[in-house]
Amino acid sequence: MKHGLITVAAAVPAVKVADVEYNVLEIEKLIANAEGQGAELICFPELAITGYSCQDLFKEQLLLSKAEEGLMMLLDFTRKLNIICVVGMPIQAGGLLLNCAAVIQCGNLLGLVPKTYLPNYNEFYEKRWFASAQDLNPTDLYIAGTRITLSAEAKVFQTAGGVKFGVEICEDVWAPVPPSNNLTMAGADIILNCSASDEVLGKHQYLCALLTQQSARTISGYVYASCGFGESTQDVVYGGNAMIFENGHLLTEGERYSFQPQLQITQIDVERLRTERHTNSTFISAQRDAKALLIDCKAVELSEFKMLRPVNPHPFIPSKEEMASTCEEILNIQTAGLAKRLVHTNCQHVVVGISGGLDSTLALLVCVRTFDKLGLDRKGIVGVTMPGFGTTDRTHDNATSLMQTLGISQMEVSIAKAVTQHFEDIGHDIKKHDTTYENSQARERTQILMDLANQLNAMVVGTGDLSELALGWATYNGDHMSMYGVNGSVPKTLIQYLIRYIAELPQYKAQKDTLLDIVDTPISPELTPADEEGNIKQKTEDLVGPYELHDFFLYYFLRYGFRPSKIFFLARHAFGNQYDRETIKKWLTTFCRRFFNQQFKRSCLPDGPKVGSVSLSPRGDWRMPSDASSALWLKECESL
Repeated sequence: MKHGLITVAAAVPAVKVADVEYNVLEIEKLIANAEGQGAELICFPELAITGYSCQDLFKEQLLLSKAEEGLMMLLDFTRKLNIICVVGMPIQAGGLLLNCAAVIQCGNLLGLVPKTYLPNYNEFYEKRWFASAQDLNPTDLYIAGTRITLSAEAKVFQTAGGVKFGVEICEDVWAPVPPSNNLTMAGADIILNCSASDEVLGKHQYLCALLTQQSARTISGYVYASCGFGESTQDVVYGGNAMIFENGHLLTEGERYSFQPQLQITQIDVERLRTERHTNSTFISAQRDAKALLIDCKAVELSEFKMLRPVNPHPFIPSKEEMASTCEEILNIQTAGLAKRLVHTNCQHVVVGISGGLDSTLALLVCVRTFDKLGLDRKGIVGVTMPGFGTTDRTHDNATSLMQTLGISQMEVSIAKAVTQHFEDIGHDIKKHDTTYENSQARERTQILMDLANQLNAMVVGTGDLSELALGWATYNGDHMSMYGVNGSVPKTLIQYLIRYIAELPQYKAQKDTLLDIVDTPISPELTPADEEGNIKQKTEDLVGPYELHDFFLYYFLRYGFRPSKIFFLARHAFGNQYDRETIKKWLTTFCRRFFNQQFKRSCLPDGPKVGSVSLSPRGDWRMPSDASSALWLKECESL
């Protein structure tokens, strides 16, 4: 395991029913392949050594003794291999025959896990041949040269790297209370399922939903390998499912109905899973009575780590298939939040500062949706443009065009005169374009909005977004403050997609061109004068770094508590050649420094709706001392 990632594999070998030697050789091929790709764990199907569909042949002593010989062959084959293999096979224990999974590593049999729930319906009559783990009393066996105690006791295996895994077999996961529930409550990070599930119409979709939900409910990685081509088709067909899940997400899956062996390899982020569990109070409460025998695997020297799983460079952005539904959901949450606040305060007017930028545009669109849903006159929305020293024609024109076509009330109050007077009052040189120069403009704008709200018995709707809050890119008691902040948990990168989504809606046909131009406008606070051609000179991303990088950092820092070295590793993989090593390091260091230094602004945020899993509200989501030290994080950034 490296960076909290462990490489796992789901394997579906070629099989010949009851031909143990053939089956073992095919299993060995996949083990060698997986080992060569750096896999640390590999899961094979149920009864893979003999084939699942042997039926009454399971009563034959020759087959059962050959199965034990097959296990010995695998132990010998793996003596010089580090990979941990989980393989299905029949095991005789006293007067019982059990459907088991053998856990093998470095030529050692680490344990046997018997199947608990046996199907006895339709074409499956496992109870005809096998006993359940529930029928088993602890029994000492001498098998494949190893003395081992076979029992129904739950077993959690632990790798030398500290990753814990448990095993269940096929029908077990279909039970009302699967063994994986207790195994994960007892500490297993990953569940491996040796399965033999046949294919009937609609079953695969149900199976995927079941495994998705089980991995999500247990906050675990789930490796599933089921029998495939070569099993008997006397009555049913086995599709050969090889799937790997992580906390409700399918990471990879093989080709169903393939006539060739399948090997699916990816990485499960154990560190991410553990962070989710640490912060899930329900999970913590549920694990109180869970118990399992802990079995240590062998210490091995791992091969060079290679990243196999993809990393989404834009974790806040939904997929194309989910874009419309996600955007609509976000807008509905924002609208519902603002609507409740307006109804509660009996307020029929809002004041919004409109700059022609992304944030104020989204806030205005949310106000329009809210007023329409409440049946209020759009004229109750007062959009205020407040041109200053850095305002460009492009942003000003987009702001006025948007307000006109939306049919809201418009006001324009230039801040130049008031800020110039303020500079004279405090003795500041207007030619000195420093923090005072910029923040005075931001605070003047906020004062105008607040005072207008007093005049109109209105509410000031804030426009600041999640990305700005993370970086502290807001003027304290300036644009930092409002009476309700609708964008407070929406990151900058996502706002662009929200506005694009709205622009394509038929009811916003008149605003489409303006909205798309706003999306394409460079992000800027426009607090310093434009260039000689009247274009935006002060570009935010030149000053604090690309928002797509900062949103990436923010997601993994806040959502999973990852340390800078892991975020750096993931970012390098996610962005490839788009940003070089030094660029990522530079802006990650900036992120860590600013995130800590600017907490005081987040400690007194206005109310606003939470729309996603990442939020910085000091009331329920992120509680951090304003004077916490960033030394540990910056020191690790320096070492990258």
